[in-house]
Amino acid sequence: MTAQAKFKIWREHQVLLAVVNGSWNQQTAEEFASEFMKTASPLLQAPWAHIVYLDQWELGVPEIEPIIQQLVDWSVSHNLRFAAQVYCPHMVKKYQLERMTAIKSPTFEKRTYPTQQAAFDWLAEEGFRVEQQVFKKLA
Repeated sequence: MTAQAKFKIWREHQVLLAVVNGSWNQQTAEEFASEFMKTASPLLQAPWAHIVYLDQWELGVPEIEPIIQQLVDWSVSHNLRFAAQVYCPHMVKKYQLERMTAIKSPTFEKRTYPTQQAAFDWLAEEGFRVEQQVFKKLA
């Protein structure tokens, strides 16, 4: 991910991974949503999981919230079953993330972890494993 990039998204088996950084405006959120849906498209026929790294994300303008809310709704309606958010505890970040990603669904669960190891362990328990080299690449 370059210094200019606000996100990187890729797939590993049935897991969609994303690293986000910087402060986001509406255009960044729209670009992220578009790239997310494009990258997720091969996963949609079966249950899948998502992990997002948020330590370097610096929040966003209020206009990003409905875009991300719609993306979460789209994802859950297209078989997303588990989502892990990884970041060190941060109350303001938690507040904005909760506003954007709160969803009630009997088929979806979201958790927050301070380390990627804890997030990957949880996803592995749910049947979504990621190769060890991903750990090294992101550590």
